[in-house]
Amino acid sequence: MSDEYQFINWPGLAQVFKLEREVTTLATGVSRQETVYGLTSCTPAKADAHQILEWTRLYWNIENGLHYRRDVTLHEDDMRTRLTNLAQIIALINNFVVGLAQKLGYSNLASARRYFDASIASQLFS
Repeated sequence: MSDEYQFINWPGLAQVFKLEREVTTLATGVSRQETVYGLTSCTPAKADAHQILEWTRLYWNIENGLHYRRDVTLHEDDMRTRLTNLAQIIALINNFVVGLAQKLGYSNLASARRYFDASIASQLFS
């Protein structure tokens, strides 16, 4: 750990970073400046500023591309179960639905879900 972080008594801490970014709300088009801070155990030799920025972008790509859609559109966070296996099965099914929607060319998971719901219902009740 570099001398500038010696005052922080945090085992494994190698770097502290500050990220300033512009965030735009798609629904309104309104932009705002945001500053976030991060901690990492990666030394500067293993991860310079460009590498940390790339990892941060990759994280948000995954968060926005999969987790957000599972949480919001598929209501995964609303599920209340204490059965570990059931939670894993639901996550697997949700990942399958997201992947299927992408494979079929849907850019909007909510519209894909409505289509899937209607298709299954028509097959069952026709």
